Amino acid sequence: MATRVLELAGSFTFEGHRLAYTEYGTGDKAVVLTHGIMFTRRMHAPLARKIAAEGFRVVTLDLLGHGESDRPTESWRYSIPAFAVQVVALLDHLGIERAVIGGTSLGANVALEVAAAAPERMHGMIVEMPVLDNAIVAGLLTFAPLLFAARFLPFTVQGVAHTAGLVPHGSQWVDVITDTLEQRPASMAALLHGCFFGRIAPPKAVRKQLKVPALVIGHQRDPIHPFGDADTLAADLPEAEFIEARSPVELRIDPRRLTEAILDFVRRRYPD
Repeated sequence: MATRVLELAGSFTFEGHRLAYTEYGTGDKAVVLTHGIMFTRRMHAPLARKIAAEGFRVVTLDLLGHGESDRPTESWRYSIPAFAVQVVALLDHLGIERAVIGGTSLGANVALEVAAAAPERMHGMIVEMPVLDNAIVAGLLTFAPLLFAARFLPFTVQGVAHTAGLVPHGSQWVDVITDTLEQRPASMAALLHGCFFGRIAPPKAVRKQLKVPALVIGHQRDPIHPFGDADTLAADLPEAEFIEARSPVELRIDPRRLTEAILDFVRRRYPD
């Protein structure tokens, strides 16, 4: 029989804005997961439930500008280092001294920034699909049209959001996709501008000094999350383990292998 996991949604105020989160499970052994850009905390719900079922307390966070968190329209409020500060604020709000902190894409880079700014708050980090130098051109080609549409053709973003809102909810990945499409033009433009014209990740010299144990997950055939970035990061970090995913969506559609690797890593960060 599957272990039933307690799930509790909550929020707190950070610099005058509401940040939303969900807790899965209870206890002192904490894991925090953050999402990709324009996604929401819902993307990590299946993984959070699996980890929590093994006796851990897992928290998924909607970073500022995402999901149920506030979405201000000033671009200066958005940056990957600023998101890392929000994660530390979440730990403070929940009274968590240290945690394993992980994420996907944007969330992976947020974990790196927490390791750079506050390593004493981390037992380890899970870095899936990091975005470093090799991804910058592809990222700009992908997201620049979205930034243009949000700034100068806001009705297109509003139309997509309206259509997404008409889709019935109830399926995990349908909900993830519709959550992502339900954007607001001004805040979406501010988010993209702030993230892509700010610091993407700690530079190599800083990464080589990060002593936080890390599980790095990379994959082939994705220009926005190149295998070379994950491989380079694993080589840069002094205490990194590397695992190659079979595809960009393995953890979503066939999660058993990677979930077991993540669970093994988390267990070793919290030895009995």
